[in-house]
Amino acid sequence: MLRMPIFFILFLFILSGCDHSAEYEIIYNDEESIDVNTKPVENKKDSYTIAVIPKIDGIPYFKAVEEGALEAGKDLGVKVIYTGPPTPSSEKQEEIITKLIEKKVDVIAVSANDPYKLGRVLKKAKLKGIKVITWDSDTNASYRSFFVNMIDPEIIGRHVMDTLAIEMEEKGEFAIMTGSPTAANLNTWIDWIQIQQKEYYPTMKLVEVEYTNEDIHKAYKVTQNLFKKYPDLKGIIGISTVNPPAAAQAVKDAGKIGKVAVVGTSTPNLMNEYLQEGAAQTITLWSPQKLGYLTVSLAKNLLNDEFPYEGQNIKNIGRIKFTGDMVIMGEPIDFTKGNVNQYDF
Repeated sequence: MLRMPIFFILFLFILSGCDHSAEYEIIYNDEESIDVNTKPVENKKDSYTIAVIPKIDGIPYFKAVEEGALEAGKDLGVKVIYTGPPTPSSEKQEEIITKLIEKKVDVIAVSANDPYKLGRVLKKAKLKGIKVITWDSDTNASYRSFFVNMIDPEIIGRHVMDTLAIEMEEKGEFAIMTGSPTAANLNTWIDWIQIQQKEYYPTMKLVEVEYTNEDIHKAYKVTQNLFKKYPDLKGIIGISTVNPPAAAQAVKDAGKIGKVAVVGTSTPNLMNEYLQEGAAQTITLWSPQKLGYLTVSLAKNLLNDEFPYEGQNIKNIGRIKFTGDMVIMGEPIDFTKGNVNQYDF
């Protein structure tokens, strides 16, 4: 029963077994990575402006992305504008992008709240000569040059299902809490979660998928309602970084530590207390700072007519994967009670 899932668990365990904190620090060194396949390209403009737009402004995950993006701007000598909507709204993102077009920025890099609704404004940006890429959450491929993905969606989806299955002993009811119903990346993860459950955990039952729109207060109430609606609920998968801490707090407040497992994707700083107390068991993520740094680095390269390629060595990031028109930054890491204190983001 566990042969295939163990592959995913061991895959992540190898990555998190030792102290890998240096890989995820915000501080970047000044050593120059040398890639023999990269040819120097002469800058075509004295100063570039790269606009980076998150799904939502103000939450810890996207604040960490901002740190990396601004650090890259400083290192690479480009101006970075980091601005996002107060709620995960494609309409608000469209307003922001319209203003950025008026400012004549050189690149728009957006984490899209909807894969289609930004199409019109992004096409307008391209007609104005502005380069467009996506990161974190994609749009339709026709709207951008390439997508900067932090992780292979199949790996993350299958893996978080495996981590919950271990805690639930492969049986019982569970729920998924996600962000926006139109977030392409999260929907793809959910697809793979369900595929993994159907293939390997037939005695587990997904009772509901709840949308919290990146609102931690709503996520807490959603968890409370799940407890009332499903008294036999044994586990929660929280994807979108605000959902696991909200679910864990609700588990703690309801006296359900040890009775309801919480896993998913969030930051170690948000989850440290809950992992230590046992209100959550395993949290999976990557470095959001690196994602911001990589996005700005690749945007700058694109302005110099450099397109990503498989195995490309990006300074302060390492080698990336590139398939079709999608960049994959690297592999995820699990945070548990045993290693969470090694990380700070």
